[in-house]
Amino acid sequence: MAEIKITWTRSAIGRTEKQRRIIKSLGLRRLHHTVVHHDSPTILGMVEKVSHLVKVELA
Repeated sequence: MAEIKITWTRSAIGRTEKQRRIIKSLGLRRLHHTVVHHDSPTILGMVEKVSHLVKVELA
């Protein structure tokens, strides 16, 4: 499996509670924080829901 690097780039203020929970479940703690995950269907689905808040790169 390939790995993807996810960086939180935009604030979750004013976003729905569901989107805030997704950001937290991805392991992102603060703006400009980066985490690395395997590109499983679960992770890709979460990233798709908050794609306007994060930046995704191949690791």
